[in-house]
Amino acid sequence: MPDPVPRLKLEHITRSFAGRTVVDDVSLEVMPGEVTCLLGPSGCGKSTTLRIVAGVEMQDSGCIWVDGELICDTVLRVPPERRSIGLMFQDFALFPHLSVAENVAFGLTGSKADKRARVEELLDRVDMLRLIDAFPHELSGGEQQRVALARAIAPRPSIMLMDEPFSGLDNRLRDGIRDETLSVLKEEGTAVLLVTHEPEEAMRMADRIALMRNGHIVQQGAPYNVFNAPADKEAAAFFSDINVIEGTVRGALTETAFGQFLAPGVPDGTEVEIVIRPQHLRIDFDRNGRGPNPTPSDGTPARAVVERSRFIGKESLVEFRLDYDGSRISATVPNVFLPKPGTVLWLMIRRDRCFVFPRT
Repeated sequence: MPDPVPRLKLEHITRSFAGRTVVDDVSLEVMPGEVTCLLGPSGCGKSTTLRIVAGVEMQDSGCIWVDGELICDTVLRVPPERRSIGLMFQDFALFPHLSVAENVAFGLTGSKADKRARVEELLDRVDMLRLIDAFPHELSGGEQQRVALARAIAPRPSIMLMDEPFSGLDNRLRDGIRDETLSVLKEEGTAVLLVTHEPEEAMRMADRIALMRNGHIVQQGAPYNVFNAPADKEAAAFFSDINVIEGTVRGALTETAFGQFLAPGVPDGTEVEIVIRPQHLRIDFDRNGRGPNPTPSDGTPARAVVERSRFIGKESLVEFRLDYDGSRISATVPNVFLPKPGTVLWLMIRRDRCFVFPRT
């Protein structure tokens, strides 16, 4: 059985402006009904990549394929309106002089009755049928977002490009609108390429994440894999706060406050950084100057003194200074745990949640 053909395929896309490479050798695939998220900080090339796929921007090199057919290289260029690609942006871009029904019907062809049926079907699915005759200025932000979604998918595009479409919504609305949007797009079998700088949004929506930095993709994969097997320290830090423990490799081992860490294949004398997220630290109490016994899973305990503790909603953040070298390290604990400054505690770190990288 042949491999399924990607709905959207980018091969070695590059784009420069004024001698600066903004998109650097980007390759990715999106399957029908799949959501792929371009995730990264502002200015990393996400939106430019989206504009190239839409046909608004022209790449300097590379190819774009839709359902196995070439739509754009440096010679051939299918016009944007013939690419069967829908667009959703954060400003919604509804036509203010048109009603909700007229906005959704704007890109449709066919008889008046067919267009009306499609408009009513989509507005019903996004719970906006009751406002079919309203105008954009009469709608809330969440309602405008629903209309923008209905308009974008009305022509049944095979691909949907979404550039930070939820950033203008109130936090209380955002989760519901995101989930609703995702449900509608998956039902339509649309391949989605979503741009965001928010890791939580990417983790919530994406089937695959492509993490971008300085114009190129540094890591691709399922959200679980990208989060739990980061390509480097910066990739780990993009998804959450991290602690960094520094050391030097001697005989494939690095000595730390938490015992020795394996660094196979790393030359002697190499400085390394051991990355651990605050939620993966285990806290134990002092027993007359002694801590818990070492274990294979948690390693050697390290004595630490509390510098500050704060309750930050669902968890507590406790900041420590290690006796070993005076370095600072943070731990998060579910619920309320607020030890006083100066309290002596012992810390252990889960070995299976540590990442060792050569220091950059």
